[in-house]
Amino acid sequence: MTAERTTGPRTSGEHVLSDPELVADPYGAFGRIREEAPVARGRLWDGGPVWIVTRHDDVSAVLLDRRFASNAGSLPGRTDEHAEFLARTVGIPEDVVPYLAGNLVYLDPPDHTRLRGLVARAFTPRRIARLRPRVEAITGELLDTLPDRAVDGVVDLIEHFAYPLPVSVICELLGVPEEDRPRWHAWSRRFGDSTPRRLGEIVTEMNAHIRELVERRRAEPADDLLTALTGAHDGGGRLSDAELVTMVLTLMIAGHTTTSHMLGNGIAALLAHPGQLARLREDPALMPGAVQELLRWGSPVVIAKLRYATQDVTIGDTLIRQGERVQLVLGSANRDPRRFPDGDRLDVERPCGAADAQHLAYARGPHYCLGAALANQEAEVAFSALFTRFPELALAVPPDRLERDQIPITHQLARLPVTLGPPSADAPSAGGRAEHGPGGPDRAEG
Repeated sequence: MTAERTTGPRTSGEHVLSDPELVADPYGAFGRIREEAPVARGRLWDGGPVWIVTRHDDVSAVLLDRRFASNAGSLPGRTDEHAEFLARTVGIPEDVVPYLAGNLVYLDPPDHTRLRGLVARAFTPRRIARLRPRVEAITGELLDTLPDRAVDGVVDLIEHFAYPLPVSVICELLGVPEEDRPRWHAWSRRFGDSTPRRLGEIVTEMNAHIRELVERRRAEPADDLLTALTGAHDGGGRLSDAELVTMVLTLMIAGHTTTSHMLGNGIAALLAHPGQLARLREDPALMPGAVQELLRWGSPVVIAKLRYATQDVTIGDTLIRQGERVQLVLGSANRDPRRFPDGDRLDVERPCGAADAQHLAYARGPHYCLGAALANQEAEVAFSALFTRFPELALAVPPDRLERDQIPITHQLARLPVTLGPPSADAPSAGGRAEHGPGGPDRAEG
């Protein structure tokens, strides 16, 4: 069955995902929908119908259910809606679309199974753990520069900390040479505010550059992720050159953006909840669990990738027919009181072990975030170092005046203005390498 397409007015009880209320206050607005009904009727940005799923157990069940596809092209007689959206609605050049639409999150088995398996062999926990000293060093370098970034005593932590840290770490993980890293920082900054034509130019530039790096690694292997991915391609796997480029682009785009805003949301949340921050300062061992709580309470990804029913499926008392679209609201599921008592309250001491109720910020099942371990590590290092270095760090505006990007699927800060206060005399310094050394933020800004 082909999903109904209409751009007509909504019917009674429908929720339009582009409504200003859902964009401005996604946790509160979707929370109200969650308490009205487990599955609600809605309309997407294209005007077409969708089922909105907001409760934790239902969202989790759909994420694990192989009867739901991530790509409409997996259904008989249907085409890749995401690729069509990029080409026809957004206006991305057709030769660039495959590199953006080929992201793992938009693939289903057997392609997803094959590609994820190849990448997972290279993206190992051991490799991530070995990267931690460099994450700590890069973090320290960025902190060294913050006092000089202040304008009238105020520093934007999105611009000067949360944004450059993840892209620097991705370059380190991949093995991007120091002399090439300023280009990566420039590309990352241009991604968020580019026109479709300019975005196509950026992807084309990155495509050519990544292929050059691949050829270098084939000739001169190194202990980095790019070499490992190249080895999977050359060593009997079926990772094509185009797939390899797409994987690197996915790391750059998805990994960088979500981690940046995870850091921004987490810092803002702790500064707006001084009692919770005080507990972390009293007991630093709480930090790993606190990172998970901050993800649960304020993940930057509110809405998951669309799912498509490959056959008739019942969620609760609602029949989802084959071909119909389902929108999973991770932000609402993560605050569902049925799973997380007093879910709207931030609690850095909330149990987060394997036996406890788990958040869905990284999704679940086959599409569980491949970079979760790296994002967790970056957050633990960044939060610990920042609040240790600047014990008097404070918001420069009231929490309710923080400016957020008005993007329907996310909850992210446009800016995070803070006052630093004097640095701690006991906090280690990276010695200003980021300001003076190759590949640091000053050079990274081009």
